[in-house]
Formats: sequence, C-alpha cells, structure tokens
Amino acid sequence: MPIVAGVLLQLGLGLAGWWATRAAAHALILKGLRAPRVAALTSPDALGLDAMPVHIAGPNGKTLFAWFVPVPGESVTPAILVMHGWGANASMMLPSVAPLLGAGLAVLLLDARCHGASGDEAFTSLPRFAQDIEAGLDWLGQQPQVDANSLAVIGHSVGAGAALLSATRRDDIRAVVSISAFAHPYEVMRRFLAQHQIPYFGIGWYVLRHVQRVIGARFDDIAPIRSMTRVRCPVLLVHGEDDDMVPFDDARRLLAAGHEGWVQLLAVSGRHDPSAALQNEQLPLLAFLKNQLGPL
Repeated sequence: MPIVAGVLLQLGLGLAGWWATRAAAHALILKGLRAPRVAALTSPDALGLDAMPVHIAGPNGKTLFAWFVPVPGESVTPAILVMHGWGANASMMLPSVAPLLGAGLAVLLLDARCHGASGDEAFTSLPRFAQDIEAGLDWLGQQPQVDANSLAVIGHSVGAGAALLSATRRDDIRAVVSISAFAHPYEVMRRFLAQHQIPYFGIGWYVLRHVQRVIGARFDDIAPIRSMTRVRCPVLLVHGEDDDMVPFDDARRLLAAGHEGWVQLLAVSGRHDPSAALQNEQLPLLAFLKNQLGPL
C-alpha cells in the first residue's frame, strides 16, 4: 500500500504540474490574442469631417464604437464599412473617408472589439473581427440615409481577412476591398514562431492547436485563401509590393483562388501600412466600387 500511495502521489503531482503548465500556456496564449489598445491618432474634426460618433450593439453584449459619416443632403446613398487591422483603430483609416464621401458613399469607420473605444473581451480574432463587421453592416442597413442593398466593405490585414470571411456568408455585401490580406493564418503563426525562435515541433504545434481551440475555429476554415473560393461578391485585392509583414505572393495566391472575373489585384508601392493605398490609389478603388455599387 505505501508503494501504491507513493505512485499515486507522484502521479497526482505530475498531473498538477501538467495542469499548471497548461493553465500558464493558456494565459500566455490569451495574452497574445489581445491586441494592444492604441489611442486614436486623430479625429474626424481634425480632418474637417462632419462625423457622428455612434455606439453599436455588438456580439456577446459588447458595444462597438464607430464614426458614421453620411453624405450631405437627404438622399439615400450606398455605404461602405471600413475596418482596421490588428492593433489599430478607426482613426488610422480616416484617410479613406474624404474620397469615399466625395464619390457619394456614406462611411462607417468601426473599432473592432479590444480596439479603439469598443468594448473589451478576453481575446479577439479574425472570426470576431468578422462578427463585428457584420454587426456594423446590420446597423448601416437600418439607417435612413443608407441604401441597404448597396453595401461594401474595406478591410486592412486581419480586417481584410474578416471582410472576406463575412462575404462568404452574407448576400448584402456587394463588394470587398481587401488591403494587405494574408493567405492563411497558419502561415502567419508559423512566421511569428520563427521570428521569436519558438520551435514548431512540440511547443509551436501545441500553441497553434490551442489557439484554434480558443478562437473556436480551424485555421483552414477561416483562411482568406479559402474564403476567396466562397465569396459572394467581387473583390479588389490591394497589396504593397514591398510588404514586409505579408508577402506580396499572398496576394497572387488569393487572386488565383478567387472566382475568375470576380477578383482583381492592384499592386501598390509601399509596405503593409494601408496609408499609401488609401491616399495614392483613390481612382482605381473608386472605379471598382462604382462598377459594383452603380453610379456614385
């Protein structure tokens, strides 16, 4: 009996150690899935925009903050939702507003959960970005100034991947402008592990497996390269030729995966930051949206 008791004690201690290690790993992974909350860099007022701050009912009882900029006048117009990337916020997408507004599009600049002034969560993810986009689209479609049948989405990075995911399951998205989208989150995570010198075999494998469990989705199911095969609207892929975070080849692969005739690729100078595309590529962006949404 003493021997059995000793074995059980060692087994219990081993299990306790394993559970403690697993709990610590879970806490670290949750921390990694929380983007840094960055303060707004500027405001619509500073850019001369007449924007209305709004609070939108989001998933899990959270509130999403946004700026709504309707087209001046009383006419009903198409509208576009603009979603930032990981660790950013709506203020960083403000350069897109003036040309879109000038073209006759109402604009909703949205903060995803855990970003900007929106509600907090234990973590965020590409699927949660997509949920936030869809809550914003639901709100947009209810506005009297907006044509609910003429909605589009611009997204950057993770926001772009989320826009593509939303476009696989909604029929009210008429067009998506995807800026700097990655092809597959598994590849992004593998690059992250390599950059931090974390070996894939053992630790890395466990981390990627656990991340999928936490976010409640398999990487293969939410990957933009898969979404491209299932989107229900035309897509304009915009990608910096010198992007040092997401290789330009990811854009080529997304183009190849999309429906022939529905997808275009616009190569732009610059890196991962969306500023260059939003400021310097207005004409092709607006031309694409005009073709999909009708006269603006």
